[in-house]
Amino acid sequence: MRRRTGLVAAGAMLAASAGCGLTSGSPMVDDVEPGSIGQGKPLKGADLTVTSKEFTEQLILGAIMGIAFEAAGAKVLDRTGIQGSIGAREAVKSGDADGMYEYTGTAWITYQGNSGPITDPRKQWEAVREADLKNGLTWLPPSALNNTYALAMNQANFKKYGTKTLSDVAALSKSDPKAVTLCVESEFANRADGLPGMEKAYGMKLPAGNVTQMDTGIIYTQAAKGSCTYGEVFTTDGRIKSMNLVVMADNKKFFPNYNVAPEINSKALKKYPAIAQVLDPITKRLNNDVAQELNARVDVDGEDPHAVALDWMKDEGFVKEG
Repeated sequence: MRRRTGLVAAGAMLAASAGCGLTSGSPMVDDVEPGSIGQGKPLKGADLTVTSKEFTEQLILGAIMGIAFEAAGAKVLDRTGIQGSIGAREAVKSGDADGMYEYTGTAWITYQGNSGPITDPRKQWEAVREADLKNGLTWLPPSALNNTYALAMNQANFKKYGTKTLSDVAALSKSDPKAVTLCVESEFANRADGLPGMEKAYGMKLPAGNVTQMDTGIIYTQAAKGSCTYGEVFTTDGRIKSMNLVVMADNKKFFPNYNVAPEINSKALKKYPAIAQVLDPITKRLNNDVAQELNARVDVDGEDPHAVALDWMKDEGFVKEG
């Protein structure tokens, strides 16, 4: 998922063509009424389908979109949880689904085939939006939620070394080469937009013995234990907060922006333009702190993604119980 989508594209496309997640689905039946969104029920009479990829953050975002549409008066079919990025995108593109929350970096690099990111998040969203209009997809304004790569360390190592940015990490690797050890995924270790690119951008070269490759889920645990000084993380992962990890700032803006934004089938948006005004206040409220909190409730506490989304929508006042 996220950056890994490029490497699983073929498999995901196969899943999409086989109708994975598109031949079934269930109506959303939340008992919700308009709160700060959906007043006057501008989507009354609309039949809308929402989709998402299969990982926690996407399941929550898909539920959020569906609940918003319900509160605005629409009947909503839930087809969230499609395996792989391309399957979900194709569902929206073909009209099998009407919308989803997607990442600008995924669109820019994986779908639109660009090799280099655009540093400015707004300009990247604008470029993605422009390119996808011809594909029958309309990108609504983006959120501050940016699910990208980062390095993180535990509190003990933070107190010991005091690094706050990747430039600080590069400086430490030169002044104390043994201090900088990394736990990373094999993909991050080899991707141009992963470790090799990061080392080049920040002017550091870590000895092979300082880099340990392991599964994503183990990295967080090992970084928390201090088995490695820094672990590769995704910036919206709930384990960052639950394990009290310190994220290093990408001060040279090397990693691509993966801001989340509503990706809507253009025909559906033309038919139901109120979709934009319903989603806009919600998208503006999304950021990495919100995502970490909601993701942690699922990944750490074991709660249901849809229930977490509904609670958040109520707590924020977007919807009310019916």
